[in-house]
Amino acid sequence: MLISPAIAARIADGTVRLAFRRWDRPRMRPGSTQRTVAGVVRIESVAEIDPGELTEDDARLAGVRTLAELLRLLDRSGGAHVYRMEVSLAGADPRVELRERTELSAVERREVDEQLDRWDAARSGPWTRELLRLIADHPGVRAPDLAASLGRETLPFKRDVRRLKELGLTVSLPVGYEISHRGRAYLG
Repeated sequence: MLISPAIAARIADGTVRLAFRRWDRPRMRPGSTQRTVAGVVRIESVAEIDPGELTEDDARLAGVRTLAELLRLLDRSGGAHVYRMEVSLAGADPRVELRERTELSAVERREVDEQLDRWDAARSGPWTRELLRLIADHPGVRAPDLAASLGRETLPFKRDVRRLKELGLTVSLPVGYEISHRGRAYLG
């Protein structure tokens, strides 16, 4: 489920507490979470509803100006059923704190090494550290350009960068990436 930055901010401040989606089957379940720019959003409940029972209050609580606009948005998507989800902010994105660390303990360094080694082994060759160095040497460069410099397709390249981001080693910029404080400490 995609949550726009504007809606994520309103979930964080408590003004948005509902989300509606049209799906063929539920894609979220109670207790699941999603990271957003405003923090981690938790799905409190998921229920199939009749769109004819939606109200202006439902639209407002979903961050939409009017019920008519909410219905238009739902009609644009292709699923057969409408689902109502209660949402709340679960807390800060743990990757933010992780990537801001300027030092790694010996244990943390070993854990990062072990994970990168596993990813390298799964691909039958090293790529993780090369990718970290590439991002460190070329901050703010578009992903397609970085991928092309390695002779790679853009989408698989972006997936690999997201893996490194999960470890707090990289940061996504409006265009391209940069190495995080933690990533710099790791590369030493």
